[in-house]
Amino acid sequence: MLEQIAANPHWFWLSLGGLLLAAEMLGASGYLLWSGVSAVVVGAMVWLLPQLAWEWQGVIFAVLTIVVAYLWWYWLRQRPAAASSGSQVLNQRNRQLIGTRATLTEAMHNGMGRINIGDSSWRAQASEDLAIGTEVEVIAVEGVTLVIRALSQQAH
Repeated sequence: MLEQIAANPHWFWLSLGGLLLAAEMLGASGYLLWSGVSAVVVGAMVWLLPQLAWEWQGVIFAVLTIVVAYLWWYWLRQRPAAASSGSQVLNQRNRQLIGTRATLTEAMHNGMGRINIGDSSWRAQASEDLAIGTEVEVIAVEGVTLVIRALSQQAH
């Protein structure tokens, strides 16, 4: 069996890469991905350069795995912080609405009313009564109530 592997080392690397990538799909959380990709790359290199010694194949595999894993870690670290902070409000749609602007379709009475944002109607609270057509912005959320403020001076 070792003679067959020595005669066709590219199949060894391609098989190893396939097994590592298959194991990754079973839930390794990214740990085996870069080793699998590196093994496939080494397999392709050995197929194109069959005279490459097995020692060099192992060195290339090890170095490639470390370099690619480091580059992946570096890329993840450089991602904007805003992408990770969005997960804090992932299942809190009302918190995602802070900063949203809309136009009132119903007048606000005693500082309370409703506002339509997208395809939803929300209970809204303002510090003053606002007329229909007033441009407003969501500035906070209190429970299921959106706190809004007028952007233009159309309040009465």
